[in-house]
Amino acid sequence: MEKIIKSRVIKYGDNVNTDVIFPGRYTYALMEPEEMAKHAMEDLDPDFQNKVKERHIIVAGKNFGMGSSREQAVSSLVYAGVKAVIAKSFARIYFRNAINNGLLVIEHKEAAEFIEDNDEVEIDTEKNEIRVKGKVFTFPPLPQEVLKIVEAGGLINYVKAKLEKEA
Repeated sequence: MEKIIKSRVIKYGDNVNTDVIFPGRYTYALMEPEEMAKHAMEDLDPDFQNKVKERHIIVAGKNFGMGSSREQAVSSLVYAGVKAVIAKSFARIYFRNAINNGLLVIEHKEAAEFIEDNDEVEIDTEKNEIRVKGKVFTFPPLPQEVLKIVEAGGLINYVKAKLEKEA
């Protein structure tokens, strides 16, 4: 994970369900990461694939990731190039799946309300700041172990590195 993530944003509203993040009809299909990425957000935003080429931060309203606990709803965004999601709130299981898959998630109501679609946003993970349009929002730091998991690209990579180090 980069210490500073700078990108324009794609903004969505409240209650973005895992079935629109990664359509349920693909849940049991075996796919390579590139194929999964192509289906990210296709039911919610048919233009997502074009937007995500240049915009790597999603901003959303409350309850982002509600619905089923499928990891594909996180990994498809990661494979598509999303580096962070800022939302008013997250479904708890989505929040944990995001960490397990190396996606930075930041819960910040005021920032999510303030940021508009296509704004240039800078996230500083060392200073715990979100900077946009001359305004700075601070967020509580993630616990060090959680940051290490995200920095490693997810829980599996984190555990592998830890086991290799101990061997």
